Amino acid sequence: MMMVSEDGMVECEIDSDDSSGDDDAGVRRIDAPPPPPEFASKASTPAPKPPTPPTVPPTPVPPTPAPPVDRDPYGINRHLKVEVSDVLAEPASPRSLDQVWLYSVLGFEKARVCTYQVLSLLLAVPFAFLCGVFLATLACLHVWFVVPCVQLSNTFLPCVRSVWMCALNVFIAPCCASVALCCSQFAVSLSSKDWQPTRDKEAV
Repeated sequence: MMMVSEDGMVECEIDSDDSSGDDDAGVRRIDAPPPPPEFASKASTPAPKPPTPPTVPPTPVPPTPAPPVDRDPYGINRHLKVEVSDVLAEPASPRSLDQVWLYSVLGFEKARVCTYQVLSLLLAVPFAFLCGVFLATLACLHVWFVVPCVQLSNTFLPCVRSVWMCALNVFIAPCCASVALCCSQFAVSLSSKDWQPTRDKEAV
């Protein structure tokens, strides 16, 4: 524990006389000596900064490979994903040598991939061009011929239908009704003589 000396203590006297002329009522200020050095506020020393580590140049990050593009997003050719197990398979009892099976699988895969790449190199561009021309022709016919014809038919056929119904009701319907009335007066009757030859034929 630190002891405080008398020099650092301040004496305050309270004056009960209000007519003393001091600004503060009943308090007289006394100039106090400065506090001892052990109680004086010391300027805070800044904390030492940690040493900065040496800058190391960043190591170059290898670029991540881009994910493969899905060339069949709608799965229209999933039935063409043929694997070796879909074509070649050995039963449990008759087995060939492991090297024979390994080289057979390798030859199958290499032949399939290389043949497809060569054929696509030769035929992909012409076939794609023909497919594009064919689909563009269909689209042009659909836009400029089929749809306008359908719309014109939907617009024009109701008028033709009304005219055709009027022609049927005025001209054709009365004629058909008259012919039907005339034919309704005819009656056909068969006698037993007419039935006799048919029965003889059935008996034979």
